[in-house]
Amino acid sequence: MTTTVPTAAHGAGARPRPYESYVYAYPHKTAYRKLPGRPPLRTLWAGEAKDALALYLHIPFCEVRCGFCNLFTRIGAPDGLTTAYLDALERQARAVRTALGDGPVRFAAAAFGGGTPTFLTAAELTRLCDMAEDIAGADLRAVPLSVEASPATATADRLAVLAERGTTRLSLGVQSFVDAEARSAVRPQRRADVEAALGRIRDAAIPVLNIDLIYGIDGQTESSWRESLRAALAWQPEELYLYPLYVRPLTGLGRRSADLPEPLTDRAWDEQRLRLYRYGRDVLLDAGYEQVSMRMFRRSGSDAVSAGDHACQTDGMVGLGCGARSYTSEVHYSFDYAVDMREIRTIVDDYVARPETDFAHAEYGRPMEEDETRRRHLIQSLLQAEGMDTAGYEARFGSRPRDDFAVELAAFDAAGWLDGEAARAGRLRLSPEGLAHSDAVGPALFSPAVRAAMAAYERK
Repeated sequence: MTTTVPTAAHGAGARPRPYESYVYAYPHKTAYRKLPGRPPLRTLWAGEAKDALALYLHIPFCEVRCGFCNLFTRIGAPDGLTTAYLDALERQARAVRTALGDGPVRFAAAAFGGGTPTFLTAAELTRLCDMAEDIAGADLRAVPLSVEASPATATADRLAVLAERGTTRLSLGVQSFVDAEARSAVRPQRRADVEAALGRIRDAAIPVLNIDLIYGIDGQTESSWRESLRAALAWQPEELYLYPLYVRPLTGLGRRSADLPEPLTDRAWDEQRLRLYRYGRDVLLDAGYEQVSMRMFRRSGSDAVSAGDHACQTDGMVGLGCGARSYTSEVHYSFDYAVDMREIRTIVDDYVARPETDFAHAEYGRPMEEDETRRRHLIQSLLQAEGMDTAGYEARFGSRPRDDFAVELAAFDAAGWLDGEAARAGRLRLSPEGLAHSDAVGPALFSPAVRAAMAAYERK
């Protein structure tokens, strides 16, 4: 799907398209390449601040793969594979902890993602937590810990382990409470099973429940969208995420896209998703939720699970697992990336066969020159509803964002995407319409070099 955004290339007068891509990290892994010389992690982390790191553990397994999913995950695990994967994860954790050096290392936040971390058994989840604490050095009961789950794997025994080990936030991928819509998104589940899982999560007394919903599914109407919203609100979740549906290459829906109705391939689908987004946003605001970003809504008065004192713009991240990223101030790195199931299986098999010494090096990644760091800081800040404190940006970089990104920000102004009143108060903040177009704002700030690398990436 092609997208027109108001960048220098398109001009401020071009009609913006709202959905280019979801920017949850910058640069995207499709801009990563093999790093010359496989730099030692000890070198990459030498001199880095390590007092407020984030720890991310990646589990690349799911019981099924949803039709819209392009995450790095494989369906199921042959006998012994989860054990072999945890063995490799333990080897990696030892190698990385050694590479971080002998000085003090503190993790301010932790997360288990995937895939589906709760694909692991209760005993395997216990081992995962032990690894995070005893080897990586994170105090899971003292920092925010977020875990992703699916309805089928949110079992009482798994939830009991997570609750006991300090999980503060459980994110459940529901997507739709309407069974026909779930089938249309190639997510086989029944509403009764989803409701039962939500009951178990509440019984586990994990402080923050997040429910993910998707809009723009084939056959979805405002009425059926309202049904999902009401069903979610009945559980009074502390957080709700509203995601627009994307049809991406090499996914189940991508392979079926030639058979989809015409409105799903042109601007009519954009308008449908925008309409459903605005409706969902207004429903949640009326229900007492505050908007944190285009996707995230938090119930007013609920216990917010923040990232502690970790700041994504400035602090590093340690990723463990074959789909995890790690961030230092000068290099972002990971393992190879794929969407195709066969390629993913190959990468997972390679990961579990590695000796510990292999994990002491970075293989795929991207150096972060100052221009890219500026862009990342702006993107990570501007896509939040609170926006960016321009004085903080100027203190960090010694320049003004309006000078560094004059063309892009002028185009956002022309499109009505920036909040003029906030600018007068020293904040660079998106207007409500700008938030609605976050998936165009983020990509419009990508550097030409990152755009070229992403375009040249051979999808596999």
